[in-house]
Amino acid sequence: MTPVGLILGTPLLAALVLAWITDYRLSSALNLLASLITFGASLFLFGVRIPDSLWLFVDDFNIYLVVLTAFVGLTTSLFSVGYIAREKAEGHLTARHLRFYHAMYQGFLFTMLLALLANNLGVMWVAIEGATLTTVLMVSLYRTRESIEAAWKYFILCSVGIALALFGIILIYLAAQPAMGPGPEAMAWTEVLRAAGRFEPALMSLAFVFLLVGYGTKAGLAPLHAWLPDAHAEGPTPISAVLSGLLLNVALYALLRFKMILTANGAALDPGPLLIGMGLTSLLLAGFMLYRRNDIKRLFAYSSIEHMGIITFAFGMGGAVANFAGLLHMTMHSLAKSAIFFAVGIISQIAGTKKIADIRGLTVSHPLLGWSFLVAVAAIAGLPPLGIFMSEFLVVSSTFARQPWLAVPLLIGLLVAFGALILKLTGLAFGPPSIGASQRYHPLALAPLFGHVALVAVAGIWLPEPLLRWFQIVARLLG
Repeated sequence: MTPVGLILGTPLLAALVLAWITDYRLSSALNLLASLITFGASLFLFGVRIPDSLWLFVDDFNIYLVVLTAFVGLTTSLFSVGYIAREKAEGHLTARHLRFYHAMYQGFLFTMLLALLANNLGVMWVAIEGATLTTVLMVSLYRTRESIEAAWKYFILCSVGIALALFGIILIYLAAQPAMGPGPEAMAWTEVLRAAGRFEPALMSLAFVFLLVGYGTKAGLAPLHAWLPDAHAEGPTPISAVLSGLLLNVALYALLRFKMILTANGAALDPGPLLIGMGLTSLLLAGFMLYRRNDIKRLFAYSSIEHMGIITFAFGMGGAVANFAGLLHMTMHSLAKSAIFFAVGIISQIAGTKKIADIRGLTVSHPLLGWSFLVAVAAIAGLPPLGIFMSEFLVVSSTFARQPWLAVPLLIGLLVAFGALILKLTGLAFGPPSIGASQRYHPLALAPLFGHVALVAVAGIWLPEPLLRWFQIVARLLG
């Protein structure tokens, strides 16, 4: 079996098997094993040349995201072992719920990986819609009034968005007809990109507007973000980690693929200003909204909107430095934000609440957890020398060099969000503790948190030469 077959086949088969296993310990172990096999198979993509087909393909851009997705999927499944065991012990979830959770988790990984590897525009759309359906079911896992409401909100808004994206894909296919004729070739990324210069530019421009609204909804960009805070707040915390760390990236990946097609046609609409506008809007809105959040999961949900805005802005600016910064920021945000949600999951379990006002002095009551959480939040806030500081510095410096007037709102948004996160972090980490030191957590729960924090810390100081070259190649690929 090829690496691609193993990457897609393992989570799909695991989802089918896990749907029938009632023992939650066994299902947790199998979920972790399947995620480990998927991650291991993704590493083979670096050394094995996979021939392209009209349905699946591998290039430098999607290798980067496939490996990142498989890695965060693995660490989140490891975190889930302890998290789910405690939820089961406290009666929040039943054996039936957990069978459903593990099957849907692997189904979610399968749909995201398929979306990244799909060479066919339609297959990618189906995969992203599949990711929506699996996460909707997991968001509603607790079956409370709030979780069901959040799931329906997520389903309705993202389904409307994805329907608009489908219309954009249809328009791209119509634009391809005169140059390529009918058939699967006119739906394949690799073929469409080569012929895009001969497409009707007006039709392509209209298509991109629909695609931006459609996939922008899935990426959590303002003003299309309304589903995201509720979905994060009401679903299980491991799902919040993969929603923020992975699914938002997949939606933005799809949008960037279409941006590449559009920029290959010199007469079509320039997508840069639209991406810059939505990026700045998301950054500024989320930055100010952070001050009013009283729920710890909602706080970091709005932080995800902020960072997707920064990434979108970077890719809207374009050019070697900005694209490099956008890629680096995608990676650092995925690692840091999933680490934060790992910590938040433990904190909310031992505190018995998600209210920020009721959680104090974590560095005193639980030093390992508290200091790890502090470093992860400092990373996401952009403090040096951590990895996100480097990517934000590159975004700001490239903006100053090319469009200085755009750097002003960018800096305002970054500073506002920084102030909000540090303000909230001060109370959470320091002062008299509100949680007793006797409140314990599963020892496995901290392992993925430590791993992610360590990677983000190292990346701010040093990037391996092969990884650096890889980012540079993908930055050039994006134009």
